[in-house]
Amino acid sequence: MTPQLATKYVFTITAHIGDVTIAGEIGHGVRRIIPITGGEVRGDITGKVCPFGADFQIIRPNELIELEAKYAFETDDGAVVYVENRGLRFGPIELLQQLKRGEPVDPKLIYFRTVPKFETGSEKYRWLMEHLFIGSAARHADRVVIDVHQVL
Repeated sequence: MTPQLATKYVFTITAHIGDVTIAGEIGHGVRRIIPITGGEVRGDITGKVCPFGADFQIIRPNELIELEAKYAFETDDGAVVYVENRGLRFGPIELLQQLKRGEPVDPKLIYFRTVPKFETGSEKYRWLMEHLFIGSAARHADRVVIDVHQVL
């Protein structure tokens, strides 16, 4: 019998972001780089997002956005966790353009999912490297909020 897939919410990452740098058209989309300036982690793990790292994006001609964020957070008990988070953001073009301008958009109207991968030397948080996770995310003008779910 094939095991059933299930997920469990574990924590939320709120990553504050800085101004967008646009590298331009690279042949298969527009490359954008968005710095991560801090934030917080709340849920089964609590801590702060370190003020470094970035989200490296390619915006396809149809406005589908491929994301690859690399950053770290430090737990309240001192462990450092490196994060690589790949994902997709897509929705109606007019709403995606509103987001690009920093205007508010109802997150329910945008498909924004990620696959975070974690690395840490902390024994307490080693389970982060021993499981798969998915994220459901929302983009706001000054932050990205990611609800992280463990795949059971």
